[in-house]
Amino acid sequence: MSDRPPQPRRGSTRFPVIPRGEVVATFEAYSDAQAAVDRLARADFPVKEVSIVGSDLKSVESVTGAMSYPRAALTGALSGLWVGIFFGLLFVLLAPESANVLFIGAAALIGAGFGLFFNIVVYSLGRRRRDFTSVMQVVASSYSVIVSPEHANRARTALDAPPAP
Repeated sequence: MSDRPPQPRRGSTRFPVIPRGEVVATFEAYSDAQAAVDRLARADFPVKEVSIVGSDLKSVESVTGAMSYPRAALTGALSGLWVGIFFGLLFVLLAPESANVLFIGAAALIGAGFGLFFNIVVYSLGRRRRDFTSVMQVVASSYSVIVSPEHANRARTALDAPPAP
């Protein structure tokens, strides 16, 4: 008998559940935990019985650069450009007889103008509170490979064996 919850019925909402079982290995890097699961898969282990659980989560914000009016204008114009191209192509697909390539170009330029203007206004309102750009992600300090109790010894044996060439 497994400690895992039963699979949800079709159309039902599945809520996240922390997997139960035995920890067979712990790694500092997620890629190492993935490599361990790959080793188990190559050893014909039932990988549906395996989970990778990250522990001790931390929020990491990496600063990518300083924000300025020119950078705000450029990023706004590029975002607006893509939106303009999207809407231009959408209009061409919906009404091909009344639109042409010039229409897509005009939509792209209008989108770039609106994006530039909007981003400059937003940057002006928030200036001095956040004069940098960044990327945020959540990372774990360690990753545990967890296996159902009835398969734990087999998993440990497969992970302790030298990797196959």
